[in-house]
Amino acid sequence: MTDTKTETTALSSDATEVRRQKLALLREQIGDVYPAHFHRTMSNAELAEKYADIEADVETGDTVTVAGRVYSSRNSGMFMDIHDASGKVQIFSHKDTTPEAARNLLPMIDIGDIIGVTGKVRRTKRGELTINAEEITMLTKSLLPMPEKWHGVSDIELRYRKRHLDILSNEESKLRFLQRSKILSGIRRFMEAEGFLEVETPMLQTVYGGATADPFKTFHNTLKMDMYLRIAPELFLKRTLVSGLSDKVFEINRNFRNEGVSTRHNPEFTMMECYWAYADYEDIMGLVERLFETLAISLHGTTEVEFQGQTISFKGPFKRVPMPDAVKEATAIDFLAIKTDEEARAAAKAAGFAVEKDWTWGECLAFIFEEKVEGTLIQPSHVTHFPKDISPFAKEVPGEPRLVERFESYCNAWEVGNAFSELNDPEEQRRRMVEQLEQAHARGEKDKQLDDEFLDAIDQGMPPAGGLGIGVDRLIMLLTNAPSIRDVILFPARRNKAD
Repeated sequence: MTDTKTETTALSSDATEVRRQKLALLREQIGDVYPAHFHRTMSNAELAEKYADIEADVETGDTVTVAGRVYSSRNSGMFMDIHDASGKVQIFSHKDTTPEAARNLLPMIDIGDIIGVTGKVRRTKRGELTINAEEITMLTKSLLPMPEKWHGVSDIELRYRKRHLDILSNEESKLRFLQRSKILSGIRRFMEAEGFLEVETPMLQTVYGGATADPFKTFHNTLKMDMYLRIAPELFLKRTLVSGLSDKVFEINRNFRNEGVSTRHNPEFTMMECYWAYADYEDIMGLVERLFETLAISLHGTTEVEFQGQTISFKGPFKRVPMPDAVKEATAIDFLAIKTDEEARAAAKAAGFAVEKDWTWGECLAFIFEEKVEGTLIQPSHVTHFPKDISPFAKEVPGEPRLVERFESYCNAWEVGNAFSELNDPEEQRRRMVEQLEQAHARGEKDKQLDDEFLDAIDQGMPPAGGLGIGVDRLIMLLTNAPSIRDVILFPARRNKAD
C-alpha cells in the first residue's frame, strides 16, 4: 500500500522543483523577480468600494494598479483571482486587451505568487468586478505550493506551527486575528476614555513578584546578574501610583510563567492590569462590566455573543455572589459558621472532599468552590469575598477578618479577571510579603526574594486603590468563539518539531 504522507511529500518536492525551474526562466526573461518596490493605486477593498455601483457588463475606462497573491487560476491563467489583505479581485488576460509580453508571463505564474496588475476596470456579465490586464509585474515567486484551497490547513499542529499558512488559507483564522487587534485597540481606547494613563514597566526584573508563579530565568552578561521575565507588572504599577504620575494607570503587558500549557494556558500571555487611586473593588466591578459590554458591542454590534454553541450575555450588571454563599448554596456547608481550620477540614471530608491535612479554613473553602461552583459559572459573574488565606494583598472585609475585598470575574467557567481593594498599609504589606517569602522558600523556591524597593515605595505612601488584572487572551477567546488559547495567539509555544 502506498504511504499517503510519503506520496504527498514527494508531490510537494516535485512541485517545488517545477517552481524553481520557472524562477530560473523568469530571471532570464525579466531579470528581477523580487523587486524592492511596487506602486499600487488602491487596495482591493478600495477598488470594490469605489466601483460598487457598476452594473454587469459595463467597462469603465478607468485604469488602476493593484497587487496581491494569486489564489486561483483558470483557463491557463486567462482568469486569476488575486488577494491582498483587504479582499480579492479578478484579473482577465486576453489577447484583445493584454500585450504579448504580459501574456508570456502567464505560464510562469503559479498559485501563491504575488503579482502586480495594471489595467482597466469592468464588471463581467456575471457581475464579477474585473481588471482587464494591460501590464503584469512579477513581485514575488513562491517556491512552495499553497495549502489546498477549500480545506486550508487541516492539521491542527501544522496550523499552530506554520501560522502563516493557516492565515493564508483559512478565512476564519484571519478574521480572528483581525478581531484580536480590534479588541486590543478597543481596550486601550476604553481605558483612556475612562481617564487611565498607559504606562510601560520592565519585562526584565531582578526580583520577580506580583503573583505566585514560576518565572523564566536569564542572565545579564554586562551587569553580571540573574534576571527574570516578569510574571506580573503589579509591583511596578503600584510604585507608579505612589509617584503621583496619575491616579489611574494601566498597562497592556506580556507576562511569562514557566508553567503548564493547555487550551487556556500559554507560557507567554497578555494581560491588561490597572490601578485606580481612591477606588475599591466595587468600583472595579463596574469598570469590568463597562469594558466587556463595550468590547462585545464594538466587535459584534450586540452584547449577546455566541461561544461554542451557547449564548453569553455581556450586558451588565453581572451576577455578584460571595464565595461562602456560593459554596453554601452548592453544598449546604456554611463556612461562615465554621470557626477553626480543623472544623473546616472535617466538614469538607464529611461532604466527600479530599483535603490536605494542613489546609486552612480558607484553602478548604476555595477548593470546594473550585470543585463545585466554578464549573457552573457560564454567564459573566463576579465572585466576591475571597478567603484572606489565599489573598494576602487585599484589604479585609469590614467585620469579617477572614475574608477580603477581592473578586474574580468568571465566564464559561473560566477566570478572566482578578481584582482587589489593594492593601496599602506598609507594615501589614511587609508582614504579609515576608510570610509569603517564607512559604515560597519552604516550597523550594530558593530564587524568591523580598522586593525591598517596592516596600520602600509603599513606605512612602500609596493611596487607597482598586487593582485589576484581566486575562486578555481568554477574553479574546470568548469574544471570537475560539476553543483554544492557541487559536488566538499568532505564534503559540510549541514543542520542538523533533519531539
